[in-house]
Amino acid sequence: MRLIATCKLGLESLVAAELKRIEIEPEAVADARVTFRGDFSAMARACLWLRTAERVLLEVGAFEAKTFDALFEGVKALPWKQYLARDTFIHVNGKSAKSTLFSVSDCQSITKKAIVENLRAAYRTETLPETGKEVIVEVGILKDWVTLALDPCGAGLSRRGYRTFNVAAPISETLGAAIVLLSRYVPEQPFIDPMCGSGTMPIEAAMIAGNRAPGLNRAFAAEEWPFLPENTFALAREEACDAATNPKVDILGSDIDVHSIDLCKKHAKKAGILVNWAVRPVRALASDKVGGVRLNTETRRVFVDGREVELKNREYELLCFLMLHLDMVFSREELYERIWGLEAMGDNTTVAVHINRIREKIEPDPSRPRYIQTVWGAGYRFKGQ
Repeated sequence: MRLIATCKLGLESLVAAELKRIEIEPEAVADARVTFRGDFSAMARACLWLRTAERVLLEVGAFEAKTFDALFEGVKALPWKQYLARDTFIHVNGKSAKSTLFSVSDCQSITKKAIVENLRAAYRTETLPETGKEVIVEVGILKDWVTLALDPCGAGLSRRGYRTFNVAAPISETLGAAIVLLSRYVPEQPFIDPMCGSGTMPIEAAMIAGNRAPGLNRAFAAEEWPFLPENTFALAREEACDAATNPKVDILGSDIDVHSIDLCKKHAKKAGILVNWAVRPVRALASDKVGGVRLNTETRRVFVDGREVELKNREYELLCFLMLHLDMVFSREELYERIWGLEAMGDNTTVAVHINRIREKIEPDPSRPRYIQTVWGAGYRFKGQ
């Protein structure tokens, strides 16, 4: 059987690599799709394991069509009885791009009429009740090339089953997994998402670390196919469960929004994974210790070589900003705008005054600063180790 894994444009190489990891060799890679061959067992494994693909499709046939008559005859000639029972409820989805036949609704209608005509002849009947199980047929036309396929997924592969609540503009699970994979994350290293929203990327990272099949806790439309060999998905799930591990990982998802973190905890619990969650702003990720200087961003306290020093509000904010941007040079004007704001009354000489006050409190020798250094003609920087 020829199978197709569809994906977002640009993620084809990730999908191909994922197929190889489950011992399926990709046949061809094209824009937004990777084709491969396999039996129903391979189809089930792909549905369960592909993290970055949008769907897996079972190709029924392909042909060129520039007219509706050619589309009708091409669809009608395919072996539909092999896949569809006499009472199958047929649902047709469609899409068309850069093709003569651009009306998707017309293509869907003609495709279904052709399938019905084929089945009437195959089952020698005038009526097809469509009271049985639903089978989704995909008709896709690209540059006048028509591909007919069955959709074993039902809901897209991004629907893992764990995210039942959302925040504004959530990232999809497939895209979140792609970002994690592209970051070259390995379980031995920490993973931090400081603006985690509904928690997609930390949860996907935890699933990758534990070798958890993303489709393990959801159902697939193909499980209701009457022609699918018995226990195909059950066996694939059993293999996936055996492959899962429980490594010790350091994964943190944080967000400034309390509601978002509450949703994250619910999603992680439903996914069955452990992730650390925290309500805190991005700036709390600043390195809390550089050399002998340590910040406690929760209490806004500063320690130098274990000794607490008192900083005024603007002094603390200036020090925190510089430590957040280690080794980056900022001019007086930039620092004034960042700390005091554009609407503040005063001038940038205030920055130099505050820098000197901070040096007196944290530097071993303020005349020869180790931490806050002057870059002549450019500004100031906090020297990293």
